[in-house]
Amino acid sequence: MLTNHKFRPELDRRAFLSRAGGGFGALALASLLDSEPNGRQANATQSKQSSPKAKSVIWLFMNGGPSGIDLFDEKPALKRWDGKAFPGKVETLFPHPGPIMKSPFKFRRRGECGATVSEVFPHVAQHVDDITFLHACQSEAQNHVPTCYAVNTGSMRFGAPCVGSWVNYGLGTENKDLPGFVVMYDPRSAPEGGANLWDSGYLPGNNQGVPIRASDHPILYLKRPEELSGRQQKAQLKLLRGLNQQHLLRHPDDKSNLQSRIQSLETAFRMQDSAAGIVDVSRETRRVQNMYGMNSPPCKVFGTQLLMARRMVESGVRFIQIYHGGFAKNWDQHAALEQDHRKLCYESDRPIAGLLRDLKQRGLLESTLVVWGGEFGRGPTSQDRDGRDHNPFGFTMWLAGGGIKKGFSYGETDELGYQPVENPVSMHDLHATILHQLGITSDELTYYHNGRDQSLTNGFGSVIKPIIA
Repeated sequence: MLTNHKFRPELDRRAFLSRAGGGFGALALASLLDSEPNGRQANATQSKQSSPKAKSVIWLFMNGGPSGIDLFDEKPALKRWDGKAFPGKVETLFPHPGPIMKSPFKFRRRGECGATVSEVFPHVAQHVDDITFLHACQSEAQNHVPTCYAVNTGSMRFGAPCVGSWVNYGLGTENKDLPGFVVMYDPRSAPEGGANLWDSGYLPGNNQGVPIRASDHPILYLKRPEELSGRQQKAQLKLLRGLNQQHLLRHPDDKSNLQSRIQSLETAFRMQDSAAGIVDVSRETRRVQNMYGMNSPPCKVFGTQLLMARRMVESGVRFIQIYHGGFAKNWDQHAALEQDHRKLCYESDRPIAGLLRDLKQRGLLESTLVVWGGEFGRGPTSQDRDGRDHNPFGFTMWLAGGGIKKGFSYGETDELGYQPVENPVSMHDLHATILHQLGITSDELTYYHNGRDQSLTNGFGSVIKPIIA
């Protein structure tokens, strides 16, 4: 069992050394813990129950709820039922749903697998033979914030650690000069739910996501002040470390929080020399930048973020989550779905296709799990005549790389795309599968909190074995 017992009442070894007067022993243990190359808890090792197929994850979060039935899951019945009332009871967030609405987009079968893809994703359509589509995903709420929490943490309430934090806690980063969990969000606005979506919850604080921006100053407050020399900064950190370790001896019960603080400070110091170069996409050739759509103004920001993600994966960052769309300018089209989905697809189509192509050409796709999706999908009935309401009951996500089957579809909703009729996938199932591909058995990576061993799935998730190559 991969577990942390930091809040158990028993006296652990380090606390015993400190209280018995063995101060130097406590300092030595603290130093050993802090100097681990991957910055993770000593007993949070990789599960031996499964062999890892992936080393890293890039999660493309389409914030607001993209409409799978208009993008990747063609439903011809929508055209037959267009303008008619839904046959039965349909649950929507807003009252008085309108009649069924056909898709405003044309679909084509693409690739050898024959997956149907909308006309608004022509570049992603070229990669369907590397993708597994999950057409019957389910979440637990109809509003954005609790559902964003559920997709990210498995719980509809804030306070639980997100997937990236669990991965960082269990595996850490392969590069001690970089954080193991990085977040990039839409510069137009942060997503609904804000920083809680990448918070470490009750896990040690050094496992939370580190926000990085696609700008000339990607990490706020990282650059050393001009009036401070490197030698002076090292001296300050040495003094601060000594003071923190003295505090640790007096307050052994707070050792996890204090160690997280020490690790964060020292990681930030190392990042001053390494991070700037890694996120500098100007070092890439013009051909590579254009592959990500950076030569097109609407695609430039998202393309830059995805190219940064590829560079981070190469440098050992374990988990990267990128939000497209924030509180505003997102995929939440209750009206004008055709106009706004077309615009958002244009912004993201070339960058996503570029990422998949680039990872594959560099031999990184098999070791990198790419996840695409939002907090839910959209329903078959209309709202405000040309929009769709939320649908968490049956929606589409997709995975690529990381040991996942190629050119495969799993699960199916009814003919109108409302509810699953075959192989539903819960968010707990998705989380268990992501951890499995990284070599972790989800319920064996635990942390003692609130009187029991907690995990990401807490016994609810099952690995989606049919989609694993």
